[in-house]
Amino acid sequence: MSDLFHDEPAQTETLPKTAPLADKLRPAQLSEVIGQEHLTGPEGAIGRMVAAGKLSSMILWGPPGTGKTSIARLLADAVNMHYKPISAVFSGVADLKKAFAEAETIARTGKQTLLFVDEIHRFNRAQQDGFLPFVESGLVTLVGATTENPSFELNAALLSRSQVMVLHRLDDAALATLLARAEDIMERPLPVTADAKSALISSADGDGRFLLNQAETLFSITIENPLDPAAMAALLQRRMPVYDKDREGHYNLISALHKSLRGSDPQAALYWMARMLVAGEEPLYVLRRLVRFASEDIGLADPQALVQCLAAKDAYEFLGSPEGEVAIVQACLYLATAPKSNAAYKAQKSAWKLARDTGSLMPPANILNAPTKLMKDIGYGAGYAYDHDSADGFSGANYWPDQVPPTQLYQPVERGFERKIIERLQYWDRLRARKTDPHSA
Repeated sequence: MSDLFHDEPAQTETLPKTAPLADKLRPAQLSEVIGQEHLTGPEGAIGRMVAAGKLSSMILWGPPGTGKTSIARLLADAVNMHYKPISAVFSGVADLKKAFAEAETIARTGKQTLLFVDEIHRFNRAQQDGFLPFVESGLVTLVGATTENPSFELNAALLSRSQVMVLHRLDDAALATLLARAEDIMERPLPVTADAKSALISSADGDGRFLLNQAETLFSITIENPLDPAAMAALLQRRMPVYDKDREGHYNLISALHKSLRGSDPQAALYWMARMLVAGEEPLYVLRRLVRFASEDIGLADPQALVQCLAAKDAYEFLGSPEGEVAIVQACLYLATAPKSNAAYKAQKSAWKLARDTGSLMPPANILNAPTKLMKDIGYGAGYAYDHDSADGFSGANYWPDQVPPTQLYQPVERGFERKIIERLQYWDRLRARKTDPHSA
C-alpha cells in the first residue's frame, strides 16, 4: 500500500534498503506485471489503450495481491498523466473535493489526471455519484480497484462510464516467477527445499503480495539448512483462503457446490463443500443448501435424498463439530450420486403460475364438503365418488375447477424412483380412459 499516498510513480523514487521486498519488486513498466498479460499485453484492452496513448475510465476487479495498484500507477506513467491515488478506506468527501481541485489545477498546465481509487466499493452510493460529473467532463480519468463484484457494489451510472477489467488470480507459474525475481534481487535463493517452495506458493492462494511478505520473513532469518515443508509451516503462519461469507466468494462457492451436485460429481462436490467449511462457513447453512438441493434437483427420483439431508442436520446438531461434519459429508455424497430430477421444482413453478393466472375459481361442487342442509341443497358434494369404494381404488373423478381443463403440471423423468411414478400415472390414465370409454384399451 505504500504507493497509495504518493503523487508520482514509485519507480522514480530511490527506495531505502529497509523497504519491504514487495516495494523493491514493484514493476517499472506494464510489461513487468505478472499474471495479467490478457490485459497488459499488446492485444489486451489496457495494452491497446496505452499504445493509442488514451485511457478510458476503468474498474480493476480482482483478488488481493494481483497487481491492481501497480497497473494503475504504471498506466499514469505510460501515458504521461498526473497520478493521484486515494484509498476509500481512509478518505471521505473532503479528500475527494481536494483531489478534484488538484486535478483542475493540474489541468491548467495541460496535463490530465489519473485518479486511482483503491477499494472503491467502500464508498457509498452517494459518494460514488460524486465522481460522475468529473468523469463525464474529462477532468479525471478514474481507475478504481476492487476485490468485490462491481455489479453488486458499484452504481450502474458509474459502471456505464467505465470499462471493467478482470484481473486473474495469480497461478503457480506466475507466483514462481515472482519468487525467482525475489531471489534475484536478494542475490540468494530462498532457504527452503523444493517441496517447501511449492508449499509456500500453494499457501499464497494466488496473492502475490502475501507470497513476497512470507518470502521476506524467510530471507530475514538466519537458517543453516533449507527448511522442509513441515519446518517452514512451523515458522510461517499459513494464510487462510480468501472467503467473505457476506460477499461474492460466498455465493461463488455455494454455486460451485450446487452445480457439482447437479452434475453428479461427488469428488468436486465434496471439494467445494470442504472449501466452504474449512474457510469458516456455518455448517447449518451448508445443510440448508443441501436440503434445498434434495427437493429441487432430485425430488422423487430418490425420495430418500431429503431424508438423508434432514438426518444429517439432526446428526450435526446432536454431535456438533467436528464429529458431526461427517454426516454432512454423507449427505453431500448421497445427493451427488443420486438420480437427478427437477420435475418437482418445475411442477412448483407451473402450479404457482397457474394458481396466479386462474385467481379464485371454486373447486367443482362434487368434491366440496356439505356440513349443512343448505350446502347439500345447492349441490355441494353431489356425485362425489369415494375412491376406496371403487374398483382398483381409483374413481377417475374430476378434481379441477369447471373453468380449468386438467393440466399436467408434474412431469416425472425416466430416472430413479420416478420411473415407478410414471408407471403409476400411466396406469391411472388407462383406468380413467376406461371409465370414460369402456371400450378403450
